[in-house]
Amino acid sequence: MADNVASVRPRTLFGHPPGLTVLFMTQMWAEFSYFGLQALLVYYMTQHLGFGQAKSSLIYGAYGAAAFFSPFFGGIVADRWLGRTRSVVIGGALMMCGHFAMAFEALLFPALALVALGNGLFMPPLAVQVGGLYADDDPRQAQAFSAYYMGINLGGLLAPLVCGTLGELYGWHWGFAAAGIGMLAGLIIYLRFRHLLPDDPPSRSQTLPGARANLTSSDWRNLRLLVAIIAVVVLFRIGYEQSGNVIALWVEHQTDRSLDMFGAHLVIPATWFQSINPLLIIVLTPFLIRHWAQHAKRHGPANLLARMSLGCTIAALSMGVMVVAAAINAQTGHPVGAIWVTAYFVLLTIGELLVIPVGLTLVGALSPVQVAAMAMGAWYIAKFLGSLLAGWMGAYWGVIPATWFFGLGGFSVLVAALFLLVLSRKVPMRIG
Repeated sequence: MADNVASVRPRTLFGHPPGLTVLFMTQMWAEFSYFGLQALLVYYMTQHLGFGQAKSSLIYGAYGAAAFFSPFFGGIVADRWLGRTRSVVIGGALMMCGHFAMAFEALLFPALALVALGNGLFMPPLAVQVGGLYADDDPRQAQAFSAYYMGINLGGLLAPLVCGTLGELYGWHWGFAAAGIGMLAGLIIYLRFRHLLPDDPPSRSQTLPGARANLTSSDWRNLRLLVAIIAVVVLFRIGYEQSGNVIALWVEHQTDRSLDMFGAHLVIPATWFQSINPLLIIVLTPFLIRHWAQHAKRHGPANLLARMSLGCTIAALSMGVMVVAAAINAQTGHPVGAIWVTAYFVLLTIGELLVIPVGLTLVGALSPVQVAAMAMGAWYIAKFLGSLLAGWMGAYWGVIPATWFFGLGGFSVLVAALFLLVLSRKVPMRIG
């Protein structure tokens, strides 16, 4: 899928092309803006706008679904008409306008629509450019997507701390404005250092009308495999996407967030708990990359689908932790210690690191260059469907027992683990 830029851009930064740092910083600020809005959204609707919990969960789920369904169409637009660079710039500008529009209560739904539409144009071509920095047989490609994923989570770490704190302490609109400024910073970095990134391939509108026929039988086989992987990852997402929805409500109402330090009694802001996941990603990813590199030297390339199956199994254990926490809460009638939700985030993050970056690597490796952005957009359909179903499930929070709620999420992720394990035996995908 690479655009053969590795041979013409030999300079490296920390062993990788400097363009990886540009993409890392661009996506970091984009994630800061996106997760800044996400950290505030449920609280903003329930506390400021007076929406009920069920309505807020449905809006949250629909917004998340739209934001990650639009990349499929955004990828098609980038491949066929706009090209990767213009798609990234236009998408980022739309997202920035949407975040600033959140400062006005009456513009809630138009603002969310702008962010969702912009996200669709922004994400696929930016992620595709990561693979374009490397030759097809470059073993660093697998490491690059893990490093890229770690880097963008720095934005996810900072967002609840900055936007969440501003929103909770000084006013929701200050938090949304900070998210918009973050998106602006990402666009400036991308445009300033665009020369370090791969050149855009010709759009499909500039190629022969029969570009579809250029796909080989091997390309079609790879695309069918990607569709199967995406379908299974939907099951993982159903459980995972509750981390910013129902888990946020659990932290607010069922978690003891008090902390006694130096004679002072403090209450940890609920939005800060959403920083645990990106913080762990940043801390754990270097160890995982080193472990995978050593494993590859000793045993050869790993079976990536088996690795994803293991990740789903570990993520299912995180749901099991919440089942136990919910049972204790139901028995005592009191908030449980923060250690439970912390353990949940630890296990969920380890599972995520074995699923999402690995899946991105497979998309980068299997996608034909003619439809690379569209294929990357299709990857985000798993998040779209997962967010949609998670939002629908979230509407039943408080209707069904919390133990059953978390148990259903864990079951969904375990089914994904089983399917990926079976698929790994039939198609052992091994990459560097």
